[in-house]
Amino acid sequence: MMNAICRAISRKSIWTAALSIAVCASAAAQTATTAFGRQMEKVDLGISAIGEFTPTTTNVNYTNQTVASAPSNTLGTLIELRYIKSPRVGIEFNYSYARYNDTINIAGGILASQPPYVLGVQSKVNEYTFGYVAHGPTFGNLKTFGSIGVGGIAFKPTSGGGIGLPEQLRSAFYYSVGVEQGFSEDRYGVRVFFRQTFFGTPDFNQIYIATDARSITTQPGIGFWVRF
Repeated sequence: MMNAICRAISRKSIWTAALSIAVCASAAAQTATTAFGRQMEKVDLGISAIGEFTPTTTNVNYTNQTVASAPSNTLGTLIELRYIKSPRVGIEFNYSYARYNDTINIAGGILASQPPYVLGVQSKVNEYTFGYVAHGPTFGNLKTFGSIGVGGIAFKPTSGGGIGLPEQLRSAFYYSVGVEQGFSEDRYGVRVFFRQTFFGTPDFNQIYIATDARSITTQPGIGFWVRF
């Protein structure tokens, strides 16, 4: 009889322990889900149309020839993924896409007797950068922000207009300032900004057009964002 009572108590203990474990696991899962949800509420995805305005850069190559690089102005797309921990602390990843023609003029130097010649290079251009973002004063419903970061820009000559040149990755630095307005309890909104990116003028690893010139692309933009 004592054995039967012990077995009953043992079975009861097993069921009690199992129930306790299930309740604890459920509570932990609920806590984890809530914590994950709170973190996701700090993430937003922005998509913007941007202008791409890069002035002509001029320098000399290894034979002292003048090399002038004149990219065409164009439009592009900028995608931003942001994690905003607090108004003053945030991070962002940026990806952009554009396509333009780069007219490269080469003349003079120790080969002055050689007539000038021109290369026209059509390229797809992708930016991959990572940076710090902070929000500043608020004016009515408008929130100001600024960001700064580094990364790389990939220049990819097209198969049709790239004259057979190889791809090239250049290091880049950028900053941006702007304003944004949220709607529906800041679940989504619009964003307007001014941005500049600094990078080495592409030479596609060709020594005859390689110089130490630096380029600056000005990128005004407007778009929308949505919070997860």
